Amino acid sequence: MKEKKPINIETGQRIKQVREAAGLTQEAFAEMLGLGVKHISAIECGAVGVSLNTIRKICQMLAVSSDAILLENTDKNDVSAMTARLERLSPKQYKIAEDVLNKLIEAFATGS
Repeated sequence: MKEKKPINIETGQRIKQVREAAGLTQEAFAEMLGLGVKHISAIECGAVGVSLNTIRKICQMLAVSSDAILLENTDKNDVSAMTARLERLSPKQYKIAEDVLNKLIEAFATGS
């Protein structure tokens, strides 16, 4: 059996994290990407590498930066990651997200 490459393991783990953060099952994720569930599983466990084309699709679909998938956890905080995701939304989606966040922050401020 071929030994797993550390870069594939690390990248696969980060892909799994962003998939789970988006609330997607492997089945739904595979369908969105046009890949098989077994292939997604193999990517996430590091058994196979992931193509640049697939990384690009993941980033576009989940509104995450390629840094979130390709690079180790950096000193950036979650605000930076959230900002990057918000920047990728359409103006209409951004307005909805902004309204929801404003209401949430307002509720936190009032202790509700």
